Amino acid sequence: MPRFKNVISFRIEPAWAPDFDAAQQQLEKERFVPCGATQESSAGWIEPRGQAQGPLLESIGGQWLLEYMVESKTLPASVVRRKLDERCAQIEQQTGRQPGKKEKKQLKEDITQELLPMAFTRHARIAVWIDPTARRLTLDTSNQARADGVVTALVKALDGFGVSAFHTQVEPGSAMAGWLATQEPPAGFSIDRDCELKATDDSKAVVRYAKHPLDIEEVREHIAQGKRPTRLALTWEDRVSFELTEGMQLRKLQFLEGVFDGAGSDAQAKDEGFDTDAAIVTGELGQLLPALLEALGGEMEPGMAAAAAPAPRTESQVGAAKGTEAAMTAAKAAAGITATTATADDDGPPF
Repeated sequence: MPRFKNVISFRIEPAWAPDFDAAQQQLEKERFVPCGATQESSAGWIEPRGQAQGPLLESIGGQWLLEYMVESKTLPASVVRRKLDERCAQIEQQTGRQPGKKEKKQLKEDITQELLPMAFTRHARIAVWIDPTARRLTLDTSNQARADGVVTALVKALDGFGVSAFHTQVEPGSAMAGWLATQEPPAGFSIDRDCELKATDDSKAVVRYAKHPLDIEEVREHIAQGKRPTRLALTWEDRVSFELTEGMQLRKLQFLEGVFDGAGSDAQAKDEGFDTDAAIVTGELGQLLPALLEALGGEMEPGMAAAAAPAPRTESQVGAAKGTEAAMTAAKAAAGITATTATADDDGPPF
């Protein structure tokens, strides 16, 4: 199992009833199929263990593990443009006229189709973890658009499935500002040596610290002047280090020395190594994520207003809210599902 390097996490809606066997069958309908010769992209579910035609859903200690694959073909824009110029020059030489805008568009589409069989192929794999008991969906990606795509695929595949973003009593940006100003991180966490501060006014000034002590007066002055932390490096219980972002993503995730001691030894079979890694990763993150929510004041109940309004959300957070909800709504509409969903925080197209 991939050892998560990034985390985007969602709350699974209460309407979904976990059924492992039913989910396995439903995912089979969306199994990944490679791109055809003239197909630009393809996406679907692949075997988490990497065994051809194996199960698409694994359960290790009650934790569900999946993997999503996106294949895309890339054509250099310069190649397409050169071919288009050549084709237009031929038409002008043969007919004495220059192709119009509409004709050029059609020519470009034709050229793209002709070149796709020779195009470079790229693959993106996203590890997916569903905790049916804690009702939490966790994705190994830092790309919000890719996260939206995986959410859409899950909503399409699993009957009644839906998610919403986590909403905490204190926004991550406000919490990080307080931790830096007081140098008092929440219990179990320590502040590391990387941080980004961004002004909320029209100047959009950015200050970055890399491998630098953060318990200095300069940092406190920046915060006092109104700069807001957009990411902050933290360590949890000397076991997992990561960067927390203002959108409550975890990036640059690292499991520290001792966490994987004894895992994946030469004596272990490949399947045993997968099971061991899965148990450790889900066990560690299964404790870290609730601890982080608690450090941010705990989850807000749906429809509940914050007791004390934190600093306003940034454009990236507000934009993020619209993407996943739109993706889920479209997927549910396509599947004939109707449900009431709390506003989610995501952005952009699926891929």
